[in-house]
Amino acid sequence: MTWIARSSRPGPAAAATVPAPAGAAALAAGDTGAGGDAAVRVRDLTVAFRTPGGLLPAVAGVSIDLARGHITGLVGESGSGKSTLALTLLNAVPDPGQVTAGSVTIDGVGDVLALRGSSLRRVRGASIGYVFQASQNSLNPLKPVGKQVLDLGRSHGISDLRGLLREAKSLLAEMGMNAERVLASYQHELSGGMRQRVGIALALVLNAHVVILDEPTTALDMLTQASVLEIIRKVHAQRHLTTLIISHDVGVIGDLADRMAVMYAGRIVEEGPTQQVLASPRHPYTRGLLTAMPRITGDIGEARPLPGRPPDLTSIPREGCVFRPRCPLATDECAVTEPPVTTAAEPPASTAAEPRASTAGGHRFACFVAARDVS
Repeated sequence: MTWIARSSRPGPAAAATVPAPAGAAALAAGDTGAGGDAAVRVRDLTVAFRTPGGLLPAVAGVSIDLARGHITGLVGESGSGKSTLALTLLNAVPDPGQVTAGSVTIDGVGDVLALRGSSLRRVRGASIGYVFQASQNSLNPLKPVGKQVLDLGRSHGISDLRGLLREAKSLLAEMGMNAERVLASYQHELSGGMRQRVGIALALVLNAHVVILDEPTTALDMLTQASVLEIIRKVHAQRHLTTLIISHDVGVIGDLADRMAVMYAGRIVEEGPTQQVLASPRHPYTRGLLTAMPRITGDIGEARPLPGRPPDLTSIPREGCVFRPRCPLATDECAVTEPPVTTAAEPPASTAAEPRASTAGGHRFACFVAARDVS
């Protein structure tokens, strides 16, 4: 899709922690975006997986805010750590992963990583909703959708189950579906787009105020993708949600997000207002993602794939810039020191992209070469 400009925390036994990288620490020390208007505040978050080579970080020293009432986009190639970061917001890091440092604070909840048992279950769904990447994998194939709604209500101690079903019907109707038919259907009786909408409804039926959508358009055709994105936009606005949308597709993020963060090898390498980042990308990785996008106009030869392959946990450089093995601008300095975070100057008003909903915070990136260009 081409972008178009438009109006679980370890116990005491896990004392051996993975230190946050210097660049990430610099970002944590400063403004991360929404500041005091953030509904979700992630600070110095490191999530590591136990391997034969020891604890290796999949998320390394990440700090980011999700601004209240806005859509934040998280983009990067597969394996960059996006889904691991998102699952950590639910305190649901899969084994053998563990949170070795940091906090995730949600308005009205506190630090999610400190919650356990029934307290954690109450938060999931009621305060923060999650729409999983493969919608068919998040639905029970042995129960119709309506029974799954009731199960969700019972697990959260909802006494008015009839009222919960009415809310589910209202949500499904808002999404343009025959609610009675969908609630009586099993997942195999629904199309991919319908299953995705059901996933969104299940994430919101308990009135969660924060919602995470992990690759919501994966495996959907273009028309269905456009329909799902429009539904996300509409429901977000109507319910005044704080939304995080995760995608490898820069077009999806450009179409929806007020603010975007670019993730590579477990680090956020660039972050800022979406239109500013897309109009004036600073980090070589962001530029590479944009250059690799397919085009429907102009010279199709201008689209070029990123060189090399994304690193896995064992091949991420332990020193210096994590992107340097694939970077055409890498210098000797990049091999020994992780670049600090630099804040770019605001663009002149006459050249700024068409404004979208305003978001607090500046345009930041972690690159030695780009920093010299703006100094």
